[in-house]
Amino acid sequence: MPRARPPWALLHSRRYWRTVGQPEGIVSEQDTDHHFVHRSTIPTMHFQPSLPRLPIPKLEDTIRRYLAAQRPLLNDEQYRNTEKLAQEFANGEGEFIHRDLLEHDKNNKHTSYISAPWFDMYLSAREPITLNYNPFITLNPDPKSEYNTQVVRATNLIVSSLKFLNSLKNNYLRPDIYYVNRRWGQSKVFKNFIRILPPTLSWYGAYMVNAYPLDMVQYKSLFNSTRIPNLNKDTLFTDEFARHLLVMRNGHFYIVEVLDPFGNILHPSEIQAHLIQIIHDADRLPGFELSYLTTEERNTWATLRQQLVQTGNEENLKKIDSAVFCLCLDSTSPENETELAHCFLHGNGFNRWFDKSISLIVTTDGMAGVNFEHSWGDGIAVLRFINEVYRDSTEHPALVPESSPALFVSSYDKLEFNLNRTVMSAINAARTKFAEKTKQLSIRSFRFEKFGKQFAVNQNLSPDAVFQLACQMAVYRQYGKLRPSYEACSTAAFKHGRTETIRPTSVYTQKCTAAFVDERGKHSIEDMRNMIDECSRYHKRLQLEATLGQGFDRHLFALKYLVQRRGGRIPDIYNDPAYKNINHIIVSTSTLSSAAVHYGGFGPVVPDGFGVGYNVFDNWIGCIISSYLGEDLEKLLKCLDHTLTDIFDVLEGRRLRR
Repeated sequence: MPRARPPWALLHSRRYWRTVGQPEGIVSEQDTDHHFVHRSTIPTMHFQPSLPRLPIPKLEDTIRRYLAAQRPLLNDEQYRNTEKLAQEFANGEGEFIHRDLLEHDKNNKHTSYISAPWFDMYLSAREPITLNYNPFITLNPDPKSEYNTQVVRATNLIVSSLKFLNSLKNNYLRPDIYYVNRRWGQSKVFKNFIRILPPTLSWYGAYMVNAYPLDMVQYKSLFNSTRIPNLNKDTLFTDEFARHLLVMRNGHFYIVEVLDPFGNILHPSEIQAHLIQIIHDADRLPGFELSYLTTEERNTWATLRQQLVQTGNEENLKKIDSAVFCLCLDSTSPENETELAHCFLHGNGFNRWFDKSISLIVTTDGMAGVNFEHSWGDGIAVLRFINEVYRDSTEHPALVPESSPALFVSSYDKLEFNLNRTVMSAINAARTKFAEKTKQLSIRSFRFEKFGKQFAVNQNLSPDAVFQLACQMAVYRQYGKLRPSYEACSTAAFKHGRTETIRPTSVYTQKCTAAFVDERGKHSIEDMRNMIDECSRYHKRLQLEATLGQGFDRHLFALKYLVQRRGGRIPDIYNDPAYKNINHIIVSTSTLSSAAVHYGGFGPVVPDGFGVGYNVFDNWIGCIISSYLGEDLEKLLKCLDHTLTDIFDVLEGRRLRR
């Protein structure tokens, strides 16, 4: 992190939010808060040195959990073979590899055992990151409808994003802390006590009151960062001193200085004026839309980028790479949730730079969202960013609808590129491939209104477990068998934690699914209710284990990675068809819960799978599902509605209709 700027540096502000009647250049202490989303009593990175390290599970526990996840996916003969290979691994070579992993982890106490392998996995992947890796999150509209015009919304979101950046750089952003008892989060005594503790002890002070700080190392890559394509393995680039924004409109690139050397934000009316000028200037597409190249296969893009550098475009690329973030001013207004999801997941291709860590997208009717490159971090950092920016931009808007743009503003920089015939031909090829791939992708929104979170909680059930059970039952109803499923879970409670996998398919969901589908009408309502309870309890156990770093997926992945790095023979457990099958994720799911978020989504992770971004709201359940199997997707939605209705009927004490 850059060295924090002292608060008095803000007195040098030339522009932003002066008190009426004050001499130019003087900013009151109250006004300096307009440069930050807030000022935390506890410094942002106060807990980093004392965070606990991500544990490596015991090998026997990992094998037990792995076999438990395999059991409902295999017949008896397949399971016996998988069990044999797993036990041979645990009692043989796996024991030695595990010991080496423990030793490696002991020698690298500054990080987690999964961090480097996980970065390597993402950055070495050669598939296009568009659709395959980049997710999106859509913000709710501004509650005040008059603020939902493109320029006003974009200006307010830019200013709030820069305030978030300033808070982060100055160590003013509140640390992420999970409070078991929320009253501690409001306690000034607690915050002041934690503040005076040395960073090496601060986590233990929070732990004393059942509060759990989370890792925040990913936040430094939110801004001024880009994934750079290289042959065989990409790199992550960050320039923490850059002060400009990349603005895209109709495939054109504009560089706008939005911060002065002291971190003071350009006046909102000047930002507004820049955006208006850019919209007027970019009234048609460029001859060749360079940004299509970011949708390409990574080695192809790496080769082409080198050609761009060699033909005199290096400075322009550096400006793109170092920009605080990318603002995409789209010239479209999606008419429904499906069109909006397509817009934020991939858009038209030419008005995105998919390599940027964060791209803020605003449509002509003021709908906003982010598309983010995934290698640098996970949804927890992006969701925190969205929550803060949405709250600040709606509660403390920098620009009101009737505001007039500044009459005189500093000039912006429009980037022009030198393109040779090879690059121009590659752009055309990338455009064609992008159009073909996105045409194959189906996205549908789903809304179930018979119950939501409140009903599930009143039934003493986990809302998440209920939805995951419904997904299992829907897939079984459609395909006649359970399929490999995945739910993402953050391990940010540990230093440099990333994610762990929850495997929703279990012997409990298998038993419950059979009762609802194959044995329909043969069980009492009480028995079926008990099966749902069993599924909920087991799912909560899986959630807790994953949160505590006690899943099996990351451990097995790290062991295999260690063998590969050393050039050793891959153990038989990894060549087992059952291992390959369980990692061919048919149903990939992720949930978001935030008042700021409309919904989120992502592409399917395998060609014959489904990407399910869902949220269990207080009184309804919603999700966005993507797939390359259009007809199967339509059938799955009907099955999902059917299974949720079945679960609701049982919980209400009604017998299922045959």
